[in-house]
Amino acid sequence: MTETYVLDLHEVDETRTVLVGGKGAHLGGLSRIDGIRVPDGFCVTTDAFRRVMADVPSIGDRLDRLARADPDDREAIRTLSAQVRRAVEGTPVPDDIAQAVTGALSRHGDPAAARAVRSSATAEDLPTASFAGQQDTYLNVVGPASVLRHLSRCWASLFTERAVVYRQRNGIDHRTVHMAVVVQRMVFPDASGILFTADPVTGNRKVATVDAGFGLGEALVSGLVNPDVFAVRDGEVVARTVAAKQRAVHALPTGGTREVAVDPRQQRQPALTDAQVVRLVRLGRRIEAHFGRPQDIEWCLVEDGFRIVQSRPITTLFPVPVPVAGDGEPENRVYVSVGHQQMMTDPMKPLGLSVWQLTAMVPMREAGGRLFVDATARLTSPTSRAGLLDLIGRGDPLVRDALETVLDRDDFIPLLPDPDPSGLLATDGAPPAPVATDPAVVTELVARSRASVAALEREVRTKTGPELFDFLGEAFEEHKRVLAHPLSLQVIMAGMEATWWLNDRLQEWLGEKNAADTLTLSAPGNITSEMGLELLDVADAIRPHPQVVEYLRGIGDEDVPQGPDGLDGLAELPGGAEAREALAGYLDRYGMRCVGEIDLTRPRWCERPATLVPAILDNVRNFDPGAAGRRFAQGRQKAREKELDVLSRLRALPDGDRKADETERMIDRVRTFIGYREYPKYDIVRRLLVYRRALLAEAGRLVQAGVLSEREDVFFLTFREFHEVVRSQRVDDGLLRRRKEEFRSYAALTPPRVLTSDGEAVAGAYRRADVPAGALIGLPVSAGTVEGRARVVLDIAEADLEAGDILVTTFTDPSWSPLFVGIAGLVTEVGGLMTHGAVIAREYGLPAVVGVDRATRLIRDGQLIRVHGTDGHVEFLPSAAGA
Repeated sequence: MTETYVLDLHEVDETRTVLVGGKGAHLGGLSRIDGIRVPDGFCVTTDAFRRVMADVPSIGDRLDRLARADPDDREAIRTLSAQVRRAVEGTPVPDDIAQAVTGALSRHGDPAAARAVRSSATAEDLPTASFAGQQDTYLNVVGPASVLRHLSRCWASLFTERAVVYRQRNGIDHRTVHMAVVVQRMVFPDASGILFTADPVTGNRKVATVDAGFGLGEALVSGLVNPDVFAVRDGEVVARTVAAKQRAVHALPTGGTREVAVDPRQQRQPALTDAQVVRLVRLGRRIEAHFGRPQDIEWCLVEDGFRIVQSRPITTLFPVPVPVAGDGEPENRVYVSVGHQQMMTDPMKPLGLSVWQLTAMVPMREAGGRLFVDATARLTSPTSRAGLLDLIGRGDPLVRDALETVLDRDDFIPLLPDPDPSGLLATDGAPPAPVATDPAVVTELVARSRASVAALEREVRTKTGPELFDFLGEAFEEHKRVLAHPLSLQVIMAGMEATWWLNDRLQEWLGEKNAADTLTLSAPGNITSEMGLELLDVADAIRPHPQVVEYLRGIGDEDVPQGPDGLDGLAELPGGAEAREALAGYLDRYGMRCVGEIDLTRPRWCERPATLVPAILDNVRNFDPGAAGRRFAQGRQKAREKELDVLSRLRALPDGDRKADETERMIDRVRTFIGYREYPKYDIVRRLLVYRRALLAEAGRLVQAGVLSEREDVFFLTFREFHEVVRSQRVDDGLLRRRKEEFRSYAALTPPRVLTSDGEAVAGAYRRADVPAGALIGLPVSAGTVEGRARVVLDIAEADLEAGDILVTTFTDPSWSPLFVGIAGLVTEVGGLMTHGAVIAREYGLPAVVGVDRATRLIRDGQLIRVHGTDGHVEFLPSAAGA
């Protein structure tokens, strides 16, 4: 095989990344776009890099040590990466490579002319990871000998500390990445900077931003000066900020660069005119169209002509849902996050996404591995807009504020005549018909659900192959019928409306804030709170047996076999049979749950029972026997005492008997129905486990047939794609690889609560003035005030909680409920008044504040804080600094 060491830029395009790296491939592609001028040059290929790396002493051992280093151990990474760089730079450039480079310099003009020498890694400027600033660029390199020296430096820069850490955090093997080098004629610009074809802060795809400064772009990149900033929309500069640019970077005649002072008369002059900015953005739109996604573009202005010296995808933008046929008018769309309502903002794999979409009661759109509901139709009607904003605002004021922020732009979502009431989400705006306050209604709904799931479990056992998918399609329809049963929706709304009525009226009549929080303590029939309490009963079965406790302390999630057989080791210990029976019974009722349970691809507790061990051991350590019964009885007693107190105070008011009678009826109503709020989710997750088991069994048959390498590959196919693979017995391996890479990239993205079709991510704000200085603001969802040690927990399996601790995390779905029995308070970044964490916090009487922006980053683990669950804020206590 003949190695190619040098290729001219006009010989390469985006298909040659393996040979010329991301930057080289993009520059080659740019040079082919009509009207785009790229400085002349060539690429030193990855063949040359591999040839040199083969000569580096002990490089294999060095890379092995680097790969084993913890990315959080910065000192180890710094030391090992420096050793690799020194070894690479110290390896001579082979004569034939040097000759190829000097020959290319001669072909592209005077060999002694100034050049820019720029790294171009094969894992650079990718759609899912840009690696911006991870490797080195050298400007104004003069002469062949200097070019060769800087060539070695670029090769070595593949192993800078920041590049190594970035690769390890993105799951990229150091050995799979190679370095090409781009050598271009040096440009000496009057101005330079960066063009983003989408707003990098808001994500708006229709707004381009231009950063500009005098001289070389290094002044901006290094932070030496603040740039002029221009925003352009629809061919017009809509905003500009002109900075005082006191310094600039210019090239030296003998090579290299230096800082220079800018003439005071020029410092506050814009680096570009508005006309130049608009012309530059037009070029950027052409580049964006060529690459098919928003771009981060480095540009230079030379004698009123723009040169493009780099273009890479903007990888930090949250994707926009793709419109589908039938979306209708208007052209602009507004999407509301499903994950913020379901308390699961992590990305989901394609199979999980598609099954959730196929079983949801309303159409959902996918973007960035998350799901969104298109709320546009409801927002175009005056009547439905008001109803939707009121309903959403009661649950999550941040979503309401974000929607109102969009709606305040009168031209984005115009008001239209009221649509047909059968349109999207039409049932949300109008209250359901009243249902009698009768516990038998709930009993009937639960029985109906259990019968439906039992039939599903029974019937799916005989289905395989394409017949399985036909059966599941019918099962999904039954799934939706159960969820959308009018009586179920009426009961849910009755519980919510009774809660709102009590909070509104008792604050109006008695000045009581969130009185329903106490009045609903230990309400009957809450399957999620029962799940937490019943794990206390499991701890009671384990606590008397020291050898069982010791056995559980010694195991980790990977030490226990998957499935119920993972409990068999307990049976050999004194008391182990009793412990195993208690845990098996718990898993029989709740084993379908897990963190992120709406994603069918997530492993369940019944498959990984050791996931529950930390919570069980916390319960063994922190509670006395019989704690579950006592806690439930105490909650019921507090609720009864609160009811008597409220009714007594109401009767002392003018017209007090009427107010008290109405309140008593509403208390009865809320305690009858509020517990059912959690049951439909339990029904959903039970069904998801049935679907998961059937689909994994089918995937196992594909593995046996040699169609798949492993069962979990099907998680990266949609339900319909999986069906087609079963039918055809063929799978697209390239599609699986792309989906896996996309999923990894989605983990780095933060989904917005509200997203527009322009790509703008709208966060919303609380807009409250009643918060102490320095406090973190959030949504009050469970009344009370508590002080304690903050425990910042990002992974439930790593939770180590003591009595009195305050749990601080991103979000809590029902699988976190077993932890709630042992904590004193709750703070989350995501949540609303009726989301699961809020409901269970109220059930257990835990002061809770949710929707606290960046709580897990602003609150340190171990810090002392005060949670104001009634007023909705979190204070840092004075002694926190020493904690």
